[in-house]
Amino acid sequence: MKRNDTDIANTGLREEEVSQPYRELIERISRRYAEGQAQAARSVNEAIIQTNWKIGQHIVEYEQNGNKKAEYGKALLDKLSKDLSLLHGKGFSRSNLQRMRQFYLTYPICATPSHKLSWSHWVELLKVSDELERSFYQQQTMLENWSVAELKRQLDSGLFMRFALSKNKEKILQLAQQGQIIESPADAVKDVYVFEFLKIPEPYMCSETDLETGLLDNLQTFLLELGKGFTFVGRQYRIMIDNTHYRVDLVFYHRILRCFFLIDIKINRVKHGDIGQMNMYLGYFAKEENYEGDNPPVGIILSKEKDDLLVEYATYGMSSQLFVSKYQLYLPDRDELRRLINQQLNNDF
Repeated sequence: MKRNDTDIANTGLREEEVSQPYRELIERISRRYAEGQAQAARSVNEAIIQTNWKIGQHIVEYEQNGNKKAEYGKALLDKLSKDLSLLHGKGFSRSNLQRMRQFYLTYPICATPSHKLSWSHWVELLKVSDELERSFYQQQTMLENWSVAELKRQLDSGLFMRFALSKNKEKILQLAQQGQIIESPADAVKDVYVFEFLKIPEPYMCSETDLETGLLDNLQTFLLELGKGFTFVGRQYRIMIDNTHYRVDLVFYHRILRCFFLIDIKINRVKHGDIGQMNMYLGYFAKEENYEGDNPPVGIILSKEKDDLLVEYATYGMSSQLFVSKYQLYLPDRDELRRLINQQLNNDF
């Protein structure tokens, strides 16, 4: 943690009494102290992960060494939970012991589980039975440094399956193994966005302005739904073309792709005029807003309904940087999404 001039002033020394070498000493010590704290936290977390894995191993080996006929499953875990809690206190609930056992069975090689994730992360990941899906969330949590709460939300929103729906078998397997790597605008755009955090009941009656306001009132969660790399630039971003004012609903900048993302929100089905207007916005930003080093801007029209055929014809010959996506105000049916993904995987053989 680097201390600023105010911090040094709070030590009681007058600013003129603080020499440059002394400032540098304070900064070096503070930097080393922060590094030590972070290293200690990593060490503690690594020890917790290894310990829980070993506990799971002990339980499984006990079951497999001729004892499982006498004491197996729930009965064994109940007894262990009671006795270990008496000896050591918290941390040995039956459900936690069950997760430790599952942890070992799922990752029989201790080096496999990443120590970058906390035990609370692993508890959530172990709830995912599908191996491909679990692998994706593991990789994505590390890529985007999700908190446990953020991981839970992405699990509930079926993020993996929403990405996978638009991919073939090879891409689905790659997605599961690596997470969503952002290399092009298409990688950063979802077919369906989920805004359940707005808590707008269905059926709903709200204006585009109300929806836009709700998204910005929940900007942190909205950015999580958009994905890694998005930074907010402005709302109702005003541009002028041929002496006429226009406003782009939302403007973001993507730090990884180094380009603007323009978002227009439509509460009904998208029309061809909406697509033409977005294409005009993209042209304006490319000519008037981009700086040296910026890549071409990307446009996303978010609509409640989407006619794929109309979109195909309306975007014919236009920039591949223009996308039309749907949004929904409720969490998706994950079982139905999983069924579609499994069907997609099987059809590729």
